[in-house]
Amino acid sequence: MNKKIIATNKAPAAIGPYSQGAQKGNLLFVSGQLPIDPSTGTMPEGIEAQTRQSLENVKSIIEAAGGTLSDVLKCTVFLKDMNEFAEMNKIYAEYFTDEYPARAAVEVARLPKDANVEIEAIVMIE
Repeated sequence: MNKKIIATNKAPAAIGPYSQGAQKGNLLFVSGQLPIDPSTGTMPEGIEAQTRQSLENVKSIIEAAGGTLSDVLKCTVFLKDMNEFAEMNKIYAEYFTDEYPARAAVEVARLPKDANVEIEAIVMIE
């Protein structure tokens, strides 16, 4: 079975040589999503709004592949400042409320477009 590229206009277009998502069989890999509003091309201010937008983008790509957030196995959260972990976590908990996926959260020196957060996911779609 060949891999299937997942693309939706409900998430920002890739800004480089990568796909929004790549699926092989039931496994979907969602590329890191910056907090860019796909309808305006802008980023909201603040870690809470940026976390929400990044997760909305992840959700849109998963839905384009026929899945839901409950299908997420693992997320990786990249933070510009680990001091904003609690605020990010509060918004994250609104999206994953039961049977939490595995997760890593790491601080990075810099993110594309100077975002405060970027989130990627690994998903098993039944």
